[in-house]
Amino acid sequence: MSTIQQQLPADFHPQSRVWIYQSNRPFGEQETKEINEQLHQFTAQWLSHGDKVKGWGALFFNQVIVILADESQAGVSGCSTDSSVRIIKSLEQQYDVNLFDRLLLGFLVDGKVQLLPMVQLPYALEKGKVTMDTLYLNNTVQTKAELETRWLVPLGESWLKTRLAKVS
Repeated sequence: MSTIQQQLPADFHPQSRVWIYQSNRPFGEQETKEINEQLHQFTAQWLSHGDKVKGWGALFFNQVIVILADESQAGVSGCSTDSSVRIIKSLEQQYDVNLFDRLLLGFLVDGKVQLLPMVQLPYALEKGKVTMDTLYLNNTVQTKAELETRWLVPLGESWLKTRLAKVS
């Protein structure tokens, strides 16, 4: 069992929806505690059309927020999705970070997230800063099952492989 699987709630359906927000910087120890507490408070009172959403959220690698919603009992409406985005925007302001930059690629190096602008990926590969075996944070995963099996993948097995083939 991967460490990711061990950190996720076991009682959530494999098709639970996932939202991933990668920060442009790591959070400190105190910030991490505060963010995890705020995520816990948010998911404990998360509602969709008055029904309780079975939600969960946590910070991974001190830099990546993961939110889950198990829709096996109650679906997540547009309004409840908006409320999750509001908490993320609030965290952005509170900690002066960017959590919505989709052009910043995350790689896991020695247990820490290393960020790289997408346009610099070919150069980083050429210089050996990353390789096709470097773990890439595939933040496009949409379900808990995908999060467990396809979130941390070698760069050469990610969707970026086809983009890199066009460059080389």
